[in-house]
Amino acid sequence: MNVMLFGPELYFLGAALVFFLLTLKKRVEPKTDYQIALAIGVGGLVVTVLCLCQQGEMFFKAYRVDLFSQIFKFALALAFFFVLTISHNLAHIEERYHAEFYLFLTTTTIGMMMLVSSVELLTIYVSLELSSYSLYILVPLRRGDGIDVEAGIKYLLIGAVSSGVMLFGLSYLFGATHSTYLVDILPKLPQLVSSPIGLFGLLLALAGFFFKLSVFPFHFWAPDVYQGAANQVTTFIATASKAAAVALLLRMVALGAGYGYGFAQALVILSIISMTLGNLVAIIQRDFKRLLAYSSIAHAGYFLMGILTMKEAGYIASVYYALAYLVMNFTVFMVISEVAKDGRDLKIQELAGLYRRSPLLSLSLIVGLFALAGVPPSIGFTGKLLLFTSAMNQGYFWLVLIGAVNGTISLYYYLRVIYCSYFTDDPNLGPVAISTPMRMLNYALIVIVLGFGVFPDRIVELAKAAVKTVL
Repeated sequence: MNVMLFGPELYFLGAALVFFLLTLKKRVEPKTDYQIALAIGVGGLVVTVLCLCQQGEMFFKAYRVDLFSQIFKFALALAFFFVLTISHNLAHIEERYHAEFYLFLTTTTIGMMMLVSSVELLTIYVSLELSSYSLYILVPLRRGDGIDVEAGIKYLLIGAVSSGVMLFGLSYLFGATHSTYLVDILPKLPQLVSSPIGLFGLLLALAGFFFKLSVFPFHFWAPDVYQGAANQVTTFIATASKAAAVALLLRMVALGAGYGYGFAQALVILSIISMTLGNLVAIIQRDFKRLLAYSSIAHAGYFLMGILTMKEAGYIASVYYALAYLVMNFTVFMVISEVAKDGRDLKIQELAGLYRRSPLLSLSLIVGLFALAGVPPSIGFTGKLLLFTSAMNQGYFWLVLIGAVNGTISLYYYLRVIYCSYFTDDPNLGPVAISTPMRMLNYALIVIVLGFGVFPDRIVELAKAAVKTVL
């Protein structure tokens, strides 16, 4: 077996071992732990880039390494590094638990990396559980007023139920096809859909994936978990877990598209409800993280627009938008982390006068929010354009129209946040100091969000090459 095929996973497994050893130290050294974690995060980016062009199969063909999986592994390593850059001040996590925070952040990254390469039901399930259980521990790790515990319990219970439902569905699929390999199951989908056991099993199995993506009706956990978890944990859930879920759904749909994978109409309904519900409920939110939680539910509907086309153009648009969403969503969460340095939940009105308190953070905020709303020339606009175009070419005119209307609705509550930071002021709120490395990160994110929006060719070509490996 070529070790480089499993390079990113082995690297992060070694990193998890390092963090485990750090948890055994009697003396608490949060600054040293952070420096080690940051160095490991940079190393993870290097390793995933070096392994980008690896191709092959492992573990009796249950694990597939190709450009598609390696791109998403790089995205996960990037999300891991991004979260570490804003973890220099883990205010709401006790210092003695900082090493544990890095440990479980690493193990959930390993699980997600395994998830994007898994092409066998049991491997998918084990990978999903590895990533999920680590997050179940990270969410209540926050030291707060009890909302952290409530969020952790809700996340655990809803996650456990969705996991059980998914496993039940996978057992039905195995019973109907006598195989756990996707390449054996997906060609039999036309027969599966026409039989009660196959259809029921497929719907139950998809429940687990939709839970990760927070698609309606599996979205109930998102607002409470976003609000209750520490800002850094919420950032990781909002970026990395979405990318992993999109990768898995894309691989399943792409493998089955040529065999009449006929779930388009069901996905259309889920897409419409997710977009509409997420955007409408976000309007009335006062807590910034809860607003972003409902925004993520709406964006899950946008992701489905590309997936349900069952065509190469739609898959390319989904890959592009997944990478774009990771960057633009992190940009907004970075502002939250820097403004709320004490780890508190940030209310929208607490952004008052941000243009005066920190002009650079206010610029990052407006760029990130406009990108999420799909305003040109941002990366979010290009992503939505690709998604809408791919859906329109397949005849989904009404879906695209509803998506455009929802984009307009989302612009309202994003503008409300921008209005608060630029056109209101509170003299009681002092300036927000940011370090030189954070300034550099702000500039880099602004350039990425605007630069790849104007010049998306390279990312689109990379997405096209990745999609071709799974078709």
